[in-house]
Amino acid sequence: MERQLAKDRAPAGGEAGSTGARWAWDGVVETPLPGRLAKPRRVGITMVLDKGTPLAALEGYLAMGAPFVDLWKLGFGTSALLSQEALARRVALARRYGVEVYPGGTLLEVAVYQNQLEAWIDRALAAGLATAEVSDGTISLPLARREAVIARLREAGFTVITEVGKKHPQDRPPLEVLRETVQADLAAGAAWVIVEGRESGADVGIYRADGSIDDSLVEALVEAAGGSQWLLWEAPRKSQQQALLQRFGVNVNLGNVEPGEILALEALRLGLRSDTLRPVVQGG
Repeated sequence: MERQLAKDRAPAGGEAGSTGARWAWDGVVETPLPGRLAKPRRVGITMVLDKGTPLAALEGYLAMGAPFVDLWKLGFGTSALLSQEALARRVALARRYGVEVYPGGTLLEVAVYQNQLEAWIDRALAAGLATAEVSDGTISLPLARREAVIARLREAGFTVITEVGKKHPQDRPPLEVLRETVQADLAAGAAWVIVEGRESGADVGIYRADGSIDDSLVEALVEAAGGSQWLLWEAPRKSQQQALLQRFGVNVNLGNVEPGEILALEALRLGLRSDTLRPVVQGG
């Protein structure tokens, strides 16, 4: 079992512990689900969806939860409503805690639609951004153009994350299109492919209208990607997080987590919530 909580997860300062600090229950309580990877990591990614967090609150969330967060997405086009200085401050603050901030894919969709990709790149670099998301949740982005956008962003030095799926149920693409896009994105150098889930987790991506998971679609996407490690599942609901954790293990990549749910999700990963502790107890 995992006893090295302080060593593996403590950041340099903040509520979550300081260098060499002991966690509140270190040496007393072991994590019931072992194997959680520490940062920096390639799998086990947690992506937070930020729909408008003030700077002071952001620092509070990072001080508390930075060891458990890898990516901090400024949802949809919200970063366009910040001043350039405010955006740069958020990027720099999060990076000090080992978390990468990036704008939601909808903002880049607008830039591509308006033929402003190069200007977007210049402004993003000026803000200190190092990660970009390429999506076509609303606009039409033919595969060749999508690959060209990915290539240009990578050439400019960005880590590129892509997203597959449409925002609206009536636009949902057929499975073969999703499979082809996943494979093309990874071949083009995407670090991860996000599977669309929106904030609702309903009637979108792998989710049915009631929020339950379409297992056959999950299997098809994992096969297309060559493994679940390349996919980042948007999973805003606890039931969805739990199902994906049970399916893929503690190091499944999960996104669209609310800032206030950072610790709750990590507890779910580690078996420190009844939902994931119960199978351990019953199995023992």
